[in-house]
This record gives sequence, structure tokens and C-alpha cells, in this order.
Amino acid sequence: MTSPAGAATFHPTHVVPREGLPAWEEPDVSRPTAALDPFLPVQLLTRRGEWGEILCANGWSAWVDGRLLVAVPEPPPAGGMPPTRTEDPLPLLARGAETLERYRRAAVELAAGRTDSGAFGRATRGLRAGIVIDGESVWLYEETTGRWMYGDGTRLTTYAAGEGPGAPAEPDPPSQPPREAGHEPTQVSTPPGSGGR
Repeated sequence: MTSPAGAATFHPTHVVPREGLPAWEEPDVSRPTAALDPFLPVQLLTRRGEWGEILCANGWSAWVDGRLLVAVPEPPPAGGMPPTRTEDPLPLLARGAETLERYRRAAVELAAGRTDSGAFGRATRGLRAGIVIDGESVWLYEETTGRWMYGDGTRLTTYAAGEGPGAPAEPDPPSQPPREAGHEPTQVSTPPGSGGR
């Protein structure tokens, strides 16, 4: 489908994953169309279950497996300003470590029989942390903004927002982290609506 008027208002919200992405004319696997190139910027227009309707810069639109799109974070409010402490990974690492330690202490008390499940629930209520470490790379969940941040030991950048356009308000863990040469993931994708995940 084409939508020339849409090209004037194009605002990329996602990019196609590095493997590329099959596309369909309608949310129907029997109506395939041209495949999308890797890293192509697209605008997610609507969601319909696992399907996502996307718009390209040239006004062409199609339906894809919306689960596989990689969110493009919005620029920070202070874009163009000097780096701030939000780009320093140490405070977020410290908060994650404190949250993990609070959970660990509560779990030890519960396992030792010194507390019950009700007290465990009260001690852990509101705790939220997310840390993935892979060599020098780290992904940290910033609970105050609901963003996943990617760091290399010296600075953090927003990797993914927890809520994309038309998506339910739940965080999407970073399924396609930045890769170094020679570390390509193996991914098996199934068309939306086919029952696979």
C-alpha cells in the first residue's frame, strides 16, 4: 500500500532488526509483499495483536510482526546539552545492587523461617531492578522512567523505552542488544498469528 500524504508526517519510531523483516499487504500471512531491509527506519502506526502496521519514509506502508521491531528512543529532553549524570552508569548500578541486596536479605529471612510470606511480600513490595551483564556490556533497567539503558562501563545511553506506540504498558526487555563482530544471534521468527513465538 502507498500513502503519499503520510510521507510528509513521517516520524521514525522503530527500525527493522538486523536480519530484515518480511512484510504483508494486510495482517494476513497469505498476502506477502516486499521484505524490509535491515535497520530501515519505520513509523509504527497501529498494533493489532502481534501485527504492527508500519509506514516508511517514502509513504509505503505494510504489516509486519510488530514484536520484532526495535524501538527508537526519543531524544532526551536535554538533547544537545552537555552529558549529565544520567549517562553515568555508576549511580544506576548502585541502585540496582541495593535493590538486589534488599531482595536477597528478605529471601534469606523467608528461607530461614524467620519471617512469613506476608512479611516477605511487604519487604519486597515496590522493588524493581533489571541488570544484564555480558562482558564489558551492561543493560540496566531505570525504574523511574521505565527505560532500558545500555552501557559500556563509562556511559549509558537509552536502549529501549518500556512502552512503544500502541503497545501495552509493560517493559520490553532488550531482545536484540548491540552485537560485536562475530557475535551474531541465532533467531527464528514466525509470522504473526501463526501460533509460534
